[in-house]
Amino acid sequence: MTTSGKPEIDTSRPHSARMYDYYLGGKDWYPVDEEAAEKVLTVCPQIRLTAETNRSFMHRATRALASEYGVRQFVDIGTGIPTSPNLHQVAQGVAPDARVVYADHDATVLEYAHVLMRSSPEGRTAYISADIREDDILASPRLREIIDLDEPVALSLVALLHFVPDENKPYEIVRGLVDRLAPGSFLVLSHCTTDFDAAAWQGVKKVYDAGGTTVQLRSHREVGLFFDGLELLDPGVAAAHEWRPEEGHELGADAEQLRSATLYAGVGRKP
Repeated sequence: MTTSGKPEIDTSRPHSARMYDYYLGGKDWYPVDEEAAEKVLTVCPQIRLTAETNRSFMHRATRALASEYGVRQFVDIGTGIPTSPNLHQVAQGVAPDARVVYADHDATVLEYAHVLMRSSPEGRTAYISADIREDDILASPRLREIIDLDEPVALSLVALLHFVPDENKPYEIVRGLVDRLAPGSFLVLSHCTTDFDAAAWQGVKKVYDAGGTTVQLRSHREVGLFFDGLELLDPGVAAAHEWRPEEGHELGADAEQLRSATLYAGVGRKP
């Protein structure tokens, strides 16, 4: 784990964070990412809508936790390249004193981490370079400066765990993180699936696997297992666009398009 330094950006193969940025219309990607992303769009044209749906879920979940449940501490693992509004902007828009720590292990994300550290005067933000598969993120001294693990925390694992195959023991990783959080903490999670459009998403998996990024798509039951022992907030583990939709924030797609593009999403509370 590191909080400084400039690791070299690998432009020889596509990276999931840069491809996600491409889907969202960002500019922080390289030709190798564009090539892979266009292959994905060929087999799964709805992938851009998936990315937008995922971001929208993150915004809604963050607002709900800050406004309805009084959460003032957030840890966002698998942050990705900054895309406004970022999680701290959403949280601090509700509660200016909110504290947010971001973690990711991509050199491109690190390059733009300064954007994630523009906190409100009342709150605090920080970025740490860490890999959920290898690093003890909650033990980071930088994180401990900002986050009090004896108080409730919202742990955000949004569009991350489909990049953690079973061989890396994702359920044990998540359980190990949640076990160290205070009662009243939350797990916020979204995850891609083949349940809605199996052929398209198997095609997506092939492109990512060929580029060196292993993808494991999981069913509703398998995604639900990440919340074992937690109290699911309504509506439970649902299609992301159906998790507490907000009037006036529609994504400009019909129901069939949203269904084929969606991923699963849910929020669970630690008793």
